[in-house]
Amino acid sequence: MDAGSRTALTATAWRSRAKGRLAGFGRTALAVLASFVWGHAWGQSDCKKPVYLTLDTGHMEVAPFIADTLRKHQVKVTFFAAHERTQTGDGSLGEHWAPWWRERGQEGHSFASHTFDHVVWRADLTGGADGAQFLVQPTAGRQAGHKMNYSAAQYCAQLTASAKRLSALTGEPSLPLFRAPGGKTSPALLAAARACGFAHVGWADAGFLGDELPSEKFSNQALLAQALRNIRSGDILVAHLGIWSRKDVWAPSVLEPLIVGLKERGFCFTTLRSHPDYRAWIAAHLR
Repeated sequence: MDAGSRTALTATAWRSRAKGRLAGFGRTALAVLASFVWGHAWGQSDCKKPVYLTLDTGHMEVAPFIADTLRKHQVKVTFFAAHERTQTGDGSLGEHWAPWWRERGQEGHSFASHTFDHVVWRADLTGGADGAQFLVQPTAGRQAGHKMNYSAAQYCAQLTASAKRLSALTGEPSLPLFRAPGGKTSPALLAAARACGFAHVGWADAGFLGDELPSEKFSNQALLAQALRNIRSGDILVAHLGIWSRKDVWAPSVLEPLIVGLKERGFCFTTLRSHPDYRAWIAAHLR
């Protein structure tokens, strides 16, 4: 029996024991145990110095290279996806890219919402009859570029639409997490998202890998050196599947040496499934 099969059997046994021994426990206790079991089932328990590489969608031109690099170095990441405009095909969550997403699902990566139309929060508005209201500006879809008023329900619909599309493309359940485009949020927006089952994921200061920055001021070499110098265990890292404005493309020059350099320093890559801040939430809210 191979290690993967033994791990799966171990996870099954733990679930069986949990049902028998913890029948009287509350939902939170069961969620914590389930998240522990899940981490073992995904082979993440041996990661002593974890970092959590997350990749937001973009123009997708570098997506095949990124996939090859992750596969080569056996790195699992968490993808946050919106249906964005791409250099090739019908959008990042369109049919053109469906085979690419299906392969990532088969490889064991994790997936979460980035809103469907890449909806950027701009401001909170005075609550209406339905509660919280937000000024937002999608950068994709039919209303791209237009400022709009969203209710909490409309924002939740954006989160859910991306999550459902990801599940359909990857064959894997989307995590009950999201990343607001640009990382722009407010307490009211975060509360509205949590009320409909989505917890927000930002990134560590050192985890901002800089692929959005202008090449003229921030060279790939400088970004790589900064990341290798400053990243610490437990950091959430963020980059993209292509940035339109950057001339010196980040992924071919930085991604592989970053992975190699961090591994040489004793770091290991794992997905947000095992992050201590989200394990219990995921176990309790996974769709």
